[in-house]
Amino acid sequence: MSIEIVQLFFQKCNNISVGKLLKGIGNSKEIKKFYDDWSNTYDLTLKEWGYIAPSHSTRILKKILTKKPKYLLDLACGTGLFVEKFKKIFPKCICDGTDISKEILEISNSKGLYRNLYQTSFENKINLKNRYDLVSLIGAMTYCSNHNLLFKLVNSYLIKGGLFIFTQRIDLWDKLKFEDTINNLGNFKKIYKSRPINYLPKNKDFGQNIKIRIVVLQKK
Repeated sequence: MSIEIVQLFFQKCNNISVGKLLKGIGNSKEIKKFYDDWSNTYDLTLKEWGYIAPSHSTRILKKILTKKPKYLLDLACGTGLFVEKFKKIFPKCICDGTDISKEILEISNSKGLYRNLYQTSFENKINLKNRYDLVSLIGAMTYCSNHNLLFKLVNSYLIKGGLFIFTQRIDLWDKLKFEDTINNLGNFKKIYKSRPINYLPKNKDFGQNIKIRIVVLQKK
């Protein structure tokens, strides 16, 4: 399927502006509906757009982790693209995931990657029995409306010394003064920040214009 066909599909998604959604604009109902409608072509589209955040994030963790993680919580897990890469390196890690889209979660479930899947926004508190070595949020920080709340939630999910890996777009990094936000987190210390990386290099609108950083924080 060509990128042009996928873009035509996007234009029919209940008149939701793809550009606005990719910029993080839109309420949770709009985002949920958009990803429900996109679910059947989601993996194919991101492959054609050259989405490499999952593989980059996995390589970074392989270098950073001093021992194999036992439990991962994958926030906004989508169809499991990150965990697909992650499991190739850490096959015994038990993974749980969350996503706002029911249709997306059905695809994730069909891949057999996760122990438990929860349909909820990553900004909602999840009552979990487990505490995790690792929490991930790959490709979805764009939609976060309250970063301080998110970091508090992630802190509650992690064991002491656990890691939080996430991506953030460079344009939002600068606009939101994200460096200051990270530096002022009392419960975390920054242990890794990547150079700028192309987000969707084969997408004509993103291309070389939109880049991301991959960041790893450690719970104190």
